[in-house]
Amino acid sequence: MKDFACCLSVINDQQDVKVIASHKFPNSLTGFASLLEWVKRHCKDRISIVFVMEATGVYHEQLAWFLHAKGHTVSIMLPNKAKKYLQAGGSKSKNDQIDARGLAQIGAEKKLDEWTPPSENLYVLRAYTRQHQSLNELHTSVSNQLHSIVHSHFQPKDIIKQLKGTLKMCQKQLKEMEQTMLRLIQSDPVLNHHHQNLCAIKGISTLSFAVIIGETNGFTLFDNAASLVSYAGYDVVENQSGKHTGKTKISKKGNSRIRRILYMPALCAVREDQPQFRKLFERVYERTRIKMKGYVAVQKKLLVMMYYLWKKNEKYNPVFEKIVAPDKAEATRDELQEEVLIMTQN
Repeated sequence: MKDFACCLSVINDQQDVKVIASHKFPNSLTGFASLLEWVKRHCKDRISIVFVMEATGVYHEQLAWFLHAKGHTVSIMLPNKAKKYLQAGGSKSKNDQIDARGLAQIGAEKKLDEWTPPSENLYVLRAYTRQHQSLNELHTSVSNQLHSIVHSHFQPKDIIKQLKGTLKMCQKQLKEMEQTMLRLIQSDPVLNHHHQNLCAIKGISTLSFAVIIGETNGFTLFDNAASLVSYAGYDVVENQSGKHTGKTKISKKGNSRIRRILYMPALCAVREDQPQFRKLFERVYERTRIKMKGYVAVQKKLLVMMYYLWKKNEKYNPVFEKIVAPDKAEATRDELQEEVLIMTQN
């Protein structure tokens, strides 16, 4: 992202929101400095200034760290929250200027939580996991290419040699990256403590732990499990109106890396016959007769369980499944959502 749009809004004594200026700046240190000068010029008499931004992949992070280092209050919103808020206000179009105006309005109208930067190790861990995924995808692509050539009529030896060399290199780098992740986790007391707590769940490996914690920044952006479920794309979307009843499925509008990494842990959790996961899988399968729907329900339950274990700083106990439900009302909502979960795996 080369630049970003900004919009300044204020709220008066009558609680009316008014936009006073808008501008675009380069997404660089020079642009960040220009942003502060622009804000200072338009907000000379303003006592409180809050910078509200949308979590756009990695492109918002440099600006957020810059503003935080300068002592400013920063709030970061998940994209789906900002989108729904604007749609509820009647917004039908979408572009950078509209989004900036909407975020400015949200910041003026609501008291948002202040963003606290997570540890740098979490950002490094996320970079490691994404590199691991890229290497794994490259390994799969080269392996498929080699398989195709080996089974063709003409088999160029030079190409086969190169492909085999590339496969060996990928395998070596994948092992190195996994070892690097483990060393980073063990060197950080907080990460290492949570790593031991969460990996007590059968199926959750060091890699799956690293991906989920890295992609969620240690769950710092989430006030509740529902927002985490939505961020990962496991939120249920119903299609029903009057006599029409369409398919109920998950949105998939979220972080696909989380859904991808939870696939194998869900299989392991059911295969190892852990009661809470096995029972959930069997209930969904008995109703739908589709195994994948049951596995997806288990994926969501694993994610929510990891969230509560992290927040409560507790170790997984296989005989105490209510750890994911702090009160009866939330347990009921979670159970109902699991019961209607229907989709196909990403």
